[in-house]
Amino acid sequence: MKVGVINYGMGNLGSVAKAVEDIGFDCKILNHPNDVWDCSRVILPGVGSFFDGMARLKEEGWDLELHRYILEDKNSLLGICLGMQMLATYGDEGGGHEGLGFISGRVEHFDKVGCNERIPHVGWNEIEEKDSDPLFAKIPNKTDFYFVHSFIFNCEKPENITSTCLYGINFPSSVRNGNVMGVQFHPEKSSKAGRQLLRNFLEQSEWSK
Repeated sequence: MKVGVINYGMGNLGSVAKAVEDIGFDCKILNHPNDVWDCSRVILPGVGSFFDGMARLKEEGWDLELHRYILEDKNSLLGICLGMQMLATYGDEGGGHEGLGFISGRVEHFDKVGCNERIPHVGWNEIEEKDSDPLFAKIPNKTDFYFVHSFIFNCEKPENITSTCLYGINFPSSVRNGNVMGVQFHPEKSSKAGRQLLRNFLEQSEWSK
């Protein structure tokens, strides 16, 4: 299976690609939207601002190609950190911008939702899994993953939340809508559990549509 990691100029591509290769998969950095068609699964990483990230995805045509790849051809995508947030309908960061719209919800700053902890949220925190989602197969509940973020994904539909994390407030640490899923933490920086999560995403024979 060939796995694609999307390069739109704002992701930690090297560490994500290395993590994928370390668990035995062929990984390709995707520099053009048409490249997604060479891959069985794609990963959307991200570090930085929602506004800037979405502006780049739209300027380069990733948004349209990903809609065809995912919604029409029923392929699977994993968003990581900012990549997860851009799956939302809308994000407040940077003055506000429409997201990819794969999962209904709004991305908001921790302060806006009542978190009194130090922001950004940086470090290892445990997650509480919901409903035994296949993305967390062979990963014990309440495992720690590594986070770096100041904004959270407020899902419109609770059924799209597959795990939560407590950091001042309970927030979605992972989301899924059929074959589109995202994690707020960094699996590529989360040791053995992170590698297992990536393996689960890549080895699942078919994600529900």
